[in-house]
Amino acid sequence: MPVIQFNNVSKRFILHQEQRKTIQERVIGLVQRRPPGEEFWALRDVSFSIKPGQSLGLVGHNGAGKSTALKLLTRILEPTSGTVSTKGRIAALLELGSGFHPELSGRENVYLYGSLMGLGKRDMDRRMEGIVDFADIGAFIDTEIKHYSSGMYTRLAFAVATAVDPDILITDEVLAVGDEAFQRKCMERIYSFRRAGKTIIFVSHALEVVRALCDVAVWLDHGEQRAEGPSGQVIDAYLAEVNRKEHERLEAERRKAAEQTPEAEATEAQEEEAQNPFRRGTREVEIVRVELLDGDGAEQVVFQSGQPLTIRMHYVAAKPVEEPVFGIGIYHESNAWLTGPNSGFDGFTIDRVETEGYVDYRIPSLTLNTGRFLVSVAVVDTSQLHTYDIHDRLYPLVVQNADSSCYGMVLIAGTWHWQHRYE
Repeated sequence: MPVIQFNNVSKRFILHQEQRKTIQERVIGLVQRRPPGEEFWALRDVSFSIKPGQSLGLVGHNGAGKSTALKLLTRILEPTSGTVSTKGRIAALLELGSGFHPELSGRENVYLYGSLMGLGKRDMDRRMEGIVDFADIGAFIDTEIKHYSSGMYTRLAFAVATAVDPDILITDEVLAVGDEAFQRKCMERIYSFRRAGKTIIFVSHALEVVRALCDVAVWLDHGEQRAEGPSGQVIDAYLAEVNRKEHERLEAERRKAAEQTPEAEATEAQEEEAQNPFRRGTREVEIVRVELLDGDGAEQVVFQSGQPLTIRMHYVAAKPVEEPVFGIGIYHESNAWLTGPNSGFDGFTIDRVETEGYVDYRIPSLTLNTGRFLVSVAVVDTSQLHTYDIHDRLYPLVVQNADSSCYGMVLIAGTWHWQHRYE
């Protein structure tokens, strides 16, 4: 029997554009009928079921309906149509600020939460030391919650929610508030829940964590259910759609830029020189266009791991320049610098440039893992001390790994060996 069942669930809200700010407007509003508002369907006909011990990931863009689904699960909201059924004790970590009373101390809120979960004072007494240790807030446990930082609040909320031994644990993006050490501690506890056969509902934009933690996933898109099934398949379908839309957006921006008049381009170049900290140089040699090309020479933004990539730098030389050095850089979107080769380091000599041309940097097999990256290009003199032109992290590169064979930013080939015993 499922522990969670969504059966054709829809949730409608009425959005009123009229705002009543003054006391007079509110008093008048008591006797005047408010005009009908606009309907907004946060969810439409969503159906899925979760078996005992399964972990479910909810994925989708901001505003897709994930948080609404969680509030329906916890009975904060009731569906407009359809039914939601759950079995067992539910502990939920939703919006920061929900669940605790700001005028009570941390300790008093722990007992309050326990009573709401059906646990008495003795039960919570036994759990108190572990809660305080996990939350790592020390003497602040007896301070009023309203004086807590967001990090202290989150640590205590997670510690209490996971200490009451729920059958179903629900976590939203609230964990993103904590620092790196606390997030790791939280994930360790969530994995221990999974090993204990608990049911977990997990919402996060960290898709690789969802892939690793969750058995199944549901993809929501503007309130509608786009896919349900094994987490890897659902996440791959979601990423493919995200990458497709991003490719269309970037292509539209490029077409718009190509349609600009030369006068507009000249004006933009002047403004860029003065204002853009990501573009600089003396411009004796200027990089005027950059293309990311696949194995067939087609320009694109979204690549697959293992696919060839050519970074083509079109240049214009205002005057003949001897032995320029061209280089590229690839950064993760977090600004981690992954690689920075140039023609000088590689012993590839370009004798002389003048008028127009292009230089290619060819990568036979892309060893980047799933993620968003930024490409830099540059041309400098032979000493590599004088910069003619640099475009710093101006070109987006999206990589998708269909195999999802490892974590991290890059793919490093290796083999495994196991020795059963020492001989």
